[in-house]
Amino acid sequence: MADSWEVVIGMEVHAQPRTRSKMFCGCAVAPLNSPPNTHVCEVCLGLPGVLPVINKAAVEACLKTALALNCEIPLHTKFDRKNYMYPDLPKGYQISQYDLPMSVNGHLEIEGRKVRIRRVHLEEDTGKLIHAGDKLHKAWESFVDLNRAGVPLMEIVSEPDIHSADEARDYAVALRTLLRTIGASEAEMEKGQLRAEPNISVRRTGAKELGVKTELKNINSFRALHRAIEYEVKRQTGVLESGGSVKQETRGWSEAEQRTFSQRSKELAEDYRYFPEPDLPPLQLDRKWIEELQRSLPELPEARRARLVAQYALPQADAVLLAADRQLADLFEAAVAKGAPAKATANWIIGGAFGAGDVTGVPGRAREAGERREDQPRPGPRGPRRSIEQRQSAARDRERAWFCARERQRHTRNDRAGGHLGQPASRVRLPGRQEAGSGGADGGPEEEGSPGEPEAGQRAAAEAIGLWITHFWRQTRGMRRGERPFWRQTCGIEAGADP
Repeated sequence: MADSWEVVIGMEVHAQPRTRSKMFCGCAVAPLNSPPNTHVCEVCLGLPGVLPVINKAAVEACLKTALALNCEIPLHTKFDRKNYMYPDLPKGYQISQYDLPMSVNGHLEIEGRKVRIRRVHLEEDTGKLIHAGDKLHKAWESFVDLNRAGVPLMEIVSEPDIHSADEARDYAVALRTLLRTIGASEAEMEKGQLRAEPNISVRRTGAKELGVKTELKNINSFRALHRAIEYEVKRQTGVLESGGSVKQETRGWSEAEQRTFSQRSKELAEDYRYFPEPDLPPLQLDRKWIEELQRSLPELPEARRARLVAQYALPQADAVLLAADRQLADLFEAAVAKGAPAKATANWIIGGAFGAGDVTGVPGRAREAGERREDQPRPGPRGPRRSIEQRQSAARDRERAWFCARERQRHTRNDRAGGHLGQPASRVRLPGRQEAGSGGADGGPEEEGSPGEPEAGQRAAAEAIGLWITHFWRQTRGMRRGERPFWRQTCGIEAGADP
């Protein structure tokens, strides 16, 4: 875009709290790909004569998110009715919050830059429309699935402090990391648990007044968010430079066509006719409860990054990659506490987590560092990956090294006075490897330990820790977050109970 235009973006992010039931009824939150309309009841169907009941776990998740975002939490809040007609809204209104939200005036720090948070509030989700042909503007019929109707949602609204597609993506990534760290949401975008809605406008550089904005609805991947914003900025700039005017409207993103398209004109707050929800009492929040929630928060990602750098002398890029996933950071610290060298352990974990170059879920500088890390050992910008035979050979070498380290530890004693492992007491046999001069009775190789080398045992311990990490990744590959029993059994680390 030409330097004469400035991009202004405010973000609305909808996150699904980690609850087992819906926001105002006892229906279970439907798992992904459940049969349509199988997790519904009279309340979420909006039938006459029913009364909603507030889900306390959803309120707790919203308050924890607000505290982690440094928001102010008023002691008095309430729910409101947001009136509009849409086929996936069976009641004809949505229970949300308007003038007294659950929290206001916070901020999120992203790589030394603050994005102000206007509000974090609770509401219920709508149903889902399934269009024949998967295109709203071309569908000849549509079906409605109300499994999602009534599922709790946190809406996190930022101030217009974002000025590029890169910054918007980094904001969404940082927010997802925060939600996962505090356990407020699993925030799986592919499951619809985190959806971004950027409000985009452009104005002349140096102008004070904001331009006319368009809202992009329900974007469910970081890549789509980045591309949609870039396309919309170019579209609005082209309209203004050709002498036209931007229309305030809601637009969608077509992944297949890589473009935005008009959905409907953008409503104003007055169009929704907000009024206090008559079937729910106002909430009076207990200050002691809020203080308990504040104390229960874990170490936040930004603080953990700084501590990993200061305590373990890790490079900034490594610290950002580790802190992007609470379980990875816990694994790293558990391994180092058992005696593994910090830098080598970080390399093992980062190589296992981001070895395939998937660093789209981390902020900008760390993502670039991960891409450089992936490119370094390969010839050219994107060299060929190792063959299956090479991988199998490397796996066999790792298993042999693990066997060697285990046998060394088994046949050594800990010299507490000297502060290091003593010399090996016997020869260690490595399976499946032929060496010149092998004197094994069964033809297998033998390797002799170094009696006068005090660091040998430490290297063996480091090898064992590193290969234990490899075993961890094998055992947990494909599991969801929070469902890794091998970790809890082996490390003794609590991953946190589900709300």
